[in-house]
Amino acid sequence: MRSIRTAVVRVLVLAALTTSAIGAVAQSPTRIPLPNNSPFPISQGVWVGNTLYLSGTLDPDFSKSPAKDTKAQTVGALQSIQKALAAQKLTLGDVVMMHVYLAADPAIGKMDFAGFMGGYTQFFGTKEQPNKPARSAMQVAALAAPGALVEIEVIAVKP
Repeated sequence: MRSIRTAVVRVLVLAALTTSAIGAVAQSPTRIPLPNNSPFPISQGVWVGNTLYLSGTLDPDFSKSPAKDTKAQTVGALQSIQKALAAQKLTLGDVVMMHVYLAADPAIGKMDFAGFMGGYTQFFGTKEQPNKPARSAMQVAALAAPGALVEIEVIAVKP
């Protein structure tokens, strides 16, 4: 009796997974090109159904002198993300997941998580914008753009 129950559960799980996979394949992705006719072979974002996946975003002014710290680069990156979301008729309130990549700040010789949080908390969990997305934050050896300390990618869902 137990083996029959186990077999039935396995069949039901397999059916659910197959149906889910077929639904995902049936949704055609819509790609958003990078701004300014960038030569990079990536999209700024990709829509799949009601979900928008935005590529990693840097503060567009991270390399300007004097060098910006982690907090300032976080604010710049999140402002860029706000603009990209607004162009797609979304807001930071629609963000459901965020991945954050932090490089060591040479001024302090280590990752500045407090600086990141100082910038982040200006945009999330505030009275004006109470959304608190799921988030992962990790230290990386370096980011692709020399001098960049913060790169953020987000997933947003259209309400």
